[in-house]
Amino acid sequence: MKKWNSSKNQLKKQTEKERNSTSETENILDVNLQVNLSKLKKDLGDSSDLVIRPFDMFEESSIDTAVVYMSGLVNRKSVNEFVSKTLKVNPSSEGSPLGPALFEFIKKQAHSIEKTKFVTEWNEILLAVLSGQTVILVDGYCEAVIGDTKGGETRGISEPKTQLVVRGPNVGFTESIGTNAALIRRYLKTPNLRLETMQIGSVSKTDVAVMYIKGIANEKVCREIKKRLNKIEVADILESGYIEQYIQDEPFTLFPTIFNTERPDAVVGNLLEGRIAIIVDGTPFVLVAPALFIQFFQSPGDYYQNFFMGSFLRLLRLICFTISLLTPSLYIALTTFHPQMIPTALLISLAAQQEGVPFPLFFEVLIMEFTFEIIREAALRMPRVVGQTVSIVGALVLGQAAVQAGIVSATTIIVVAFTGIASFAVPNYNITVAPRLLRFLLMILAVSFGFYGVFMGLFILIAYLSSLRSFGIPYLSPFAPVVWADIKDSIIRQPLWSLINRPRLISQQNSKRQDQGQKPTPPPNDNLY
Repeated sequence: MKKWNSSKNQLKKQTEKERNSTSETENILDVNLQVNLSKLKKDLGDSSDLVIRPFDMFEESSIDTAVVYMSGLVNRKSVNEFVSKTLKVNPSSEGSPLGPALFEFIKKQAHSIEKTKFVTEWNEILLAVLSGQTVILVDGYCEAVIGDTKGGETRGISEPKTQLVVRGPNVGFTESIGTNAALIRRYLKTPNLRLETMQIGSVSKTDVAVMYIKGIANEKVCREIKKRLNKIEVADILESGYIEQYIQDEPFTLFPTIFNTERPDAVVGNLLEGRIAIIVDGTPFVLVAPALFIQFFQSPGDYYQNFFMGSFLRLLRLICFTISLLTPSLYIALTTFHPQMIPTALLISLAAQQEGVPFPLFFEVLIMEFTFEIIREAALRMPRVVGQTVSIVGALVLGQAAVQAGIVSATTIIVVAFTGIASFAVPNYNITVAPRLLRFLLMILAVSFGFYGVFMGLFILIAYLSSLRSFGIPYLSPFAPVVWADIKDSIIRQPLWSLINRPRLISQQNSKRQDQGQKPTPPPNDNLY
């Protein structure tokens, strides 16, 4: 019995060995050019955008060569330049061999071209063709020359669409990972800026780049980000939002723990503070980690103007966030449970408005909140010119008609409209999603328990935010835990010359941002004349 089992195991190992050797043989480039071209057409389904340009290198010796690329993914000028330089062989010259050393001569020619590599594996050739690179195959040689000729039709650099500033550069990221990396390098001319690229997605093969400044970024956070990216095993990555959902600390949260922006200056500012940028090919939104709660209320424009104005705008955004979260619930709690806190004249006016309304106040606010959300979503999905018209006209017509029909009161319309407008003052869209959903929960607590329910819900919310982490960094830093040195660039922005150190919890290696003594000190008047 033991003998039979041992022979069975040997047969199994031999079968697996033969299977592995067969798969390895299939993955190696064939010597025959026609076999390689036929296999390439078969693997790619004989696609109409697959371009194969066969030609003879020399008329006398008839050395068959083929150039392969995908139309629409390459830059035609780069393809012609790559092919002409690589295959520039003169048979009459002494340095141009026609024998077995021909391919070595071609490799020598190709070495002078930027971003050229030589492969023998079939899977690498397929990936190169599908990535917009050009492959040169020579008959009689089981090695291919690959040149980086990526191009095709892409959107040019334009103004950011979602994060506008009054003063500052009007440059936004594009869908090209190479262009986005170059936009960042224009700001940071330092050799310590690192760019590490990987491919994620078994089908999409999406290029993902990690960018950071060596010596400033936290190495532990950088290693953790790379580790989480390498663990992603999915079929496709179509946008940076996919990456964000796979690598964030807390998957079940309404609050974003990874910052995203389409402004290069915003990414550069975060890199200089010690954060890490994640660039995904095919999207203009770059991820930045770790992210703090207060970071979503800051704008690059805050640093381009007087610190008084920058601080005022940050305070205004935080107030608007609080208004969008609490106003409907406070309105319901005040009028339903605590009418004694309302001035008599205002209370009489509110009671007169509610006289002809058939619904309780909670349902009034609920109906108008849902209506406002529908109008907002419809305006986003419709064409831009039509969407603006529909949102303005729809809000005016529906609000006026609802008041005249006696469905809701005028005060409810004012409260809901004020809440919705306040949410648009926050510069980052992702952070506005949480109050839009949480306000419904707070409204239920308000109609059930009044102010007690609202403040209990707010207390639970603050405790929950205190428990969140972004790659190990407390989400409410520098307030919980308190870091006094970092508060000067949080809710308020102190003058640039007073920001001596980088955020302590973000950058733990090189915390010094600038030297002291940068405060402007004009000379005495006597020295000016």
